[in-house]
Amino acid sequence: MVGVINGIMTVLGMITFGGIVWWAWSARRAEANQQASMLPFALPEEFQQHKKVGDTNE
Repeated sequence: MVGVINGIMTVLGMITFGGIVWWAWSARRAEANQQASMLPFALPEEFQQHKKVGDTNE
């Protein structure tokens, strides 16, 4: 009986994982994924002053 329950839970977990992957890679999410991929490169406004080439943040 425990083996059957383990099998059912495994299948449900795989279906859930497949659904999340399908949702994340769907065409409707492409723009949101693009915006999210650029977040690490976004600077806070306090650092977006006009900097000259070669200036440091020190």
